[in-house]
Amino acid sequence: MGIRAALGMPGLILTATYIGFGSLARESGFTLWQGVLSTATGWAAPGQIIMAELYAVGASLFAITLAVAFTNARLLPMTVVLMPHLRDRTVPLWAYYFAAHYIAVTGWAQAMRVCPTLPSEERLPYFLGCAISLWIATLIATTFGFVIAGHVPVIISTGLVFLNPVYFMLVLMVDLRERIRAIAIVLGAILGPALHYLSPDWGLLATGLIGGTAAFLIGRKSGPV
Repeated sequence: MGIRAALGMPGLILTATYIGFGSLARESGFTLWQGVLSTATGWAAPGQIIMAELYAVGASLFAITLAVAFTNARLLPMTVVLMPHLRDRTVPLWAYYFAAHYIAVTGWAQAMRVCPTLPSEERLPYFLGCAISLWIATLIATTFGFVIAGHVPVIISTGLVFLNPVYFMLVLMVDLRERIRAIAIVLGAILGPALHYLSPDWGLLATGLIGGTAAFLIGRKSGPV
């Protein structure tokens, strides 16, 4: 069931995103194997994009590592939120450490939407089936994007990279029954432009920190819907 879900819209969006990244990797001076290895080990498009762009301008290894680490720090709270939905007492602990490597935005959003509706013993297999299928698709897409780089206009390959965050936002907007989720989206839409205007470098981070914290506090104070 997880594999079938990955072959639908989530897989199409993520594949398009990584075709764009593959082109970007080549334009940034990566070899094919470096681009594919970054997808195999990092598997988080925003961090990979930052890595490629910093590498292209000659940034130090320390600066690249720090920037990627900060960008991918969001995966830790995502893991903390998802794991309780995957837990089953019959599954050994090492399986969850294995599964944690495959937590990224698309698979996380799909699992958060579907796994709570499944029996506990089916949740981890569903997530792994979906996430590993997406991971394999991105390896192929990175290779394909690298090979066709130069044959596709830059504006198109760059636009493909932004499909994934747009899809993630739409997934969240489909189900706004949870008050915290709706509040977070509204606050993000209001604070984002204003804080970006005040500080283009820190506006996005400040939006997430302030908007997310405020949504959590408001939601907890008001109680369930």
